Amino acid sequence: MTARTDAALRSHAAIDSPIGKLTLVTEDGKLTGLYMDVARHEPDEVTLGVRVCVDDDPVLNSAASQLGAYFAGELTNFDLPLSLDGTGFQRTVWAGLREIPYGATISYGELAKRIGQPSASRAVGLANGRNPVSIVVPCHRVVGSNGSLTGYGGGLPRKQYLLALEQRVSGLTLA
Repeated sequence: MTARTDAALRSHAAIDSPIGKLTLVTEDGKLTGLYMDVARHEPDEVTLGVRVCVDDDPVLNSAASQLGAYFAGELTNFDLPLSLDGTGFQRTVWAGLREIPYGATISYGELAKRIGQPSASRAVGLANGRNPVSIVVPCHRVVGSNGSLTGYGGGLPRKQYLLALEQRVSGLTLA
C-alpha cells in the first residue's frame, strides 16, 4: 500500500476537548487522523493539509459533534467514515480494537489472540501505538496483562481519563 502524503488532498481542524486540543484530519470524505496535542506518533505538520473551520467540512463537523457527545457520556459508538493508512497487520489490529466493547478493557495478549496472532502481543502493542484515529478506534481500551495502564501515545493521564469516563457511563469496572 502506498501512503498518500499530498497535503492538498487533506484538510484539518483543531477542536477543544476535556483532554486537550484534538486535531482532526480528513481526506476524500473520510477521517484519517485524530491526534492529541501531545502524541507519540504525530504526523508532520505538512501532511495535515489545509486548516479549515470544522463547519466547512461535513466529516470534520460530524467527528467534532460525535466527540462532543462521547465526552458528554452520550455516545458509546462512533459512526464515522474512516480511512486508516497502515500495513495489513496494523489494519487488522485496528479492526480488533473496534471490537472491544465500550467501557471494557483487554490485554495486548488477548487482542493478539482475538486477531489470530497469539504470539504477536509485542507487534500488537506497536500497531496499537500507531493507531491514527485514537478515541474513535479505541486503543485506550488495551491494558497490560496484569490490568495496568501501559503505553498510550497521548499519555497515561489521558488513557486513564478515557477509561474512567467509559466505566462511569457504562457502569463497568476495569478488568
